[in-house]
Amino acid sequence: MANIQSQIKRNRQNEKRRLRNRTVRGSARTADNAARKALAATATPETRAEVLKAISALDKAAEKGIIHKNTVARRKSRLMKRLNAVSKKSE
Repeated sequence: MANIQSQIKRNRQNEKRRLRNRTVRGSARTADNAARKALAATATPETRAEVLKAISALDKAAEKGIIHKNTVARRKSRLMKRLNAVSKKSE
């Protein structure tokens, strides 16, 4: 345990930020998983809505610096690639 006052304060701040970041990261991960499950099933308008919801959650996490922007770009790309493949199959 730190016994320097500035480090004690820094630890408190880090804990607050960790908890705040955790909720955003968790919601982005949940939306991503929901979109993947929707894509594994049949292509419906709800599937597209789930993918767009996941993209929005990922963008918010990237905007806040919680998930790296390149990681978000990669995940969004993969989601859209799957969505387009599923859409073509259902046509």
